[in-house]
Amino acid sequence: MLNATWLDTFTTLCGVGHFTRTAELLGMTQPGVSQHLNKLASQVGKPLISKDGKSFTLTPAGEAVLAIGQARRQQERELQDTINFDNPDVGDISIGCSGSFAMWLYPHILDRLHHASELLISVTAAPHMSIVTSVLTDEFDLGIVAEPMSHPRLDAIELAHEELCLVVPRSLAGQDLDLRLLNELGFVAHPDGYAYADDLFSLNFPKDYKGADRLRIRTSINQIGQILIPVAQGLGYTILPKSGVDAFVEKQELAVIQLPKQRYRDLWMISRKGRSEIARVAALIDFISCRATALR
Repeated sequence: MLNATWLDTFTTLCGVGHFTRTAELLGMTQPGVSQHLNKLASQVGKPLISKDGKSFTLTPAGEAVLAIGQARRQQERELQDTINFDNPDVGDISIGCSGSFAMWLYPHILDRLHHASELLISVTAAPHMSIVTSVLTDEFDLGIVAEPMSHPRLDAIELAHEELCLVVPRSLAGQDLDLRLLNELGFVAHPDGYAYADDLFSLNFPKDYKGADRLRIRTSINQIGQILIPVAQGLGYTILPKSGVDAFVEKQELAVIQLPKQRYRDLWMISRKGRSEIARVAALIDFISCRATALR
C-alpha cells in the first residue's frame, strides 16, 4: 500500500511542477516535499522523477504512480459527491409491516412513487418479531409494529391509534349484535383473528365469552386480501384493524359494528438509530405519518 500522504504530496508536485510552490500550497517546507518524494520513491523501489535544474520530468515509474494518485483523488471526489448527495426522491427503501397495514399502505406508496421516478420502495408483510429483527439487521429501513419498542439500537415514533373493528355484512348495519347472534353468523378466521377476538370480545362480553377456541368458525383464510370477501358475501363476520377494512375494495358491502367498548392498537414506526437522518428515509417517515392520521 502506498503511503497516502506521500502520494498526495507527489500528485500535487506533479500538478504544480515546482517544489517551492508545492511546499507553500501544502503548508510544508521545501525539504519536507523532497523528503516525501524520496520516501515514496523508496517505497516504490525506483526513481519517480528526473531533475533538470529547477524543473523535472517523470520517469516511467513516476507516471505510473501519478496515475494512481490522480485515480485516488477522483475516487475521493466521487465519494464526497455521494456523501453530499442525499436526495429524498432518489434511492431504495424497504418497509416491513403487518398484512393489513400493508394493504392500506401500498396504494399510498404508489402515489409517492408517481412523484419520485428514481425512488424504489419495497413493502413486505411480516410478523412482528421478523420486522424487528429485519430492522436491526438493515434488511428493512422502516418497520411498523403494534407495540412500543425500547431497544437501544432502535428509534421509535408513535404512528397511529388504530381501532380494532368488528366487521359484518352490510345487511347487519346498525343492529345490536350480541355474542349469540355473532356465533350464529359464524367467524371468518385468520391467523391474527383469534387474538383480536380475545382482545375485543373479552372486553365487551366478559360473562359470555369463553375464548377464541369456542367461536363457531364459518371459514378460515390466511391471505389478508381475501379475509373480507366472505364477510362482504354475507357468510360471516371477522375482526380486523381499521387499516385492513379501509383497504378493502368492496368496503361498501361491509358494516363496522360499534361495540360498547372500543379497543385500539397503538402503531409504532421503528428504524435503526441513524437511518432517519437519510433524506429519503426521513421523507418517507413524514409521508407515512401524515397519511396515518386517517387511521386515528
